[in-house]
Amino acid sequence: MASLLDQAGKLGWILLRALLRFFFMFLNNCFAIPSYCLFLILLQPLRIMDSRAFWHIEGVMFRWLLAMVSSWGWIAGYTVTEWGDDVRPISEEEAMVIVNHQSTGDVCTLMMCLQDKGTVVRKMMWLMDHVFKYTNFGLVSLIHGDFFIRQGKAHRDKQLVYLKRHLDQFYHSRERKWIVLFPEGGFLRKRRETSQAFAKKNELPHLEHVTLPRLGATQVILKTLGVQQENGTLGAAGDGPANITAATQTGASKSRQGLQWVVDVTIGYPKARPMDIQTWIFGYRPPTVTHVHYRTYPIKDVPVETEALTEWLYQRFVEKEELLAHFYKTGAFPPRKGQAEAVSRPMTLDPVWLCAIQTWAFASGYLWYSLLQHAYCWLF
Repeated sequence: MASLLDQAGKLGWILLRALLRFFFMFLNNCFAIPSYCLFLILLQPLRIMDSRAFWHIEGVMFRWLLAMVSSWGWIAGYTVTEWGDDVRPISEEEAMVIVNHQSTGDVCTLMMCLQDKGTVVRKMMWLMDHVFKYTNFGLVSLIHGDFFIRQGKAHRDKQLVYLKRHLDQFYHSRERKWIVLFPEGGFLRKRRETSQAFAKKNELPHLEHVTLPRLGATQVILKTLGVQQENGTLGAAGDGPANITAATQTGASKSRQGLQWVVDVTIGYPKARPMDIQTWIFGYRPPTVTHVHYRTYPIKDVPVETEALTEWLYQRFVEKEELLAHFYKTGAFPPRKGQAEAVSRPMTLDPVWLCAIQTWAFASGYLWYSLLQHAYCWLF
């Protein structure tokens, strides 16, 4: 009887905590997201006079909102350990980030682990499924200039045209530096069977922990944002004579170098149990460490033509398969070439800063509520 009462008490506490977390996050969204939108409406004259200053301010507030989401997981004990290359030294250079995709928690994990990477979060552009547009955070992403892509063969060709147009219009004009995409085009559990059948039919590697990536968006990004040399390879502006540059195509500053890196990110969850957004919201899973592995490639080493790029991209996901197989077997990612053993780095967030972000969210929300209430009373 005592055991049953203890279990009922624990279950009751878990449910109560989940409800309290949900209520807090609901209020968080109700205060922070409208405040973000209203501040940007107020700053529209600045956008006309000095668009660079406007998008700088917008980027700072965007980073705060992502930190707010990160804090939900941080408070529940969901942390990140990093492996592989240290990407902080290249955080101020332009990069394309390719990530394996297992669940909605992948986005939350990236929101958290990129917080301490310089100006990356406020200067990044996300490529995500169009369904995300209709979530509570969709309006923020729409204003920030992220791209929502529709999946499926029926939409593929048009979406790539829209993507190129979007990059030409928003990437350089809004001072973006990193662009994040999930080349698999969907969650692992949804695409694995189809990917394995395609691999078997075309004599490609059999993958269990990732799926074969799709080429389209990756190639559009490389061709649009990279600097193409006369020999057809990519390189930073100044590496040699170039016949096409992203900067001149978009009217951006000539000082921009174009894409300089590809950052290959592999996310691993303990026991291959992905963290989803519901877990971040309700916090019903015990404290969990998500492991993130980085590998960087200079853009000059990345081919841009279809056949070579397809082979290069497939090889990256074969490597991800090997990394994850090792991780699920040992609990750690393997060492890099030249290392005797792998070295991990715990990613930390400043709790004082997180508290300040939350205070700003609620204070600004209350400010706007008071102002709008007074305006309504004055008008009516």
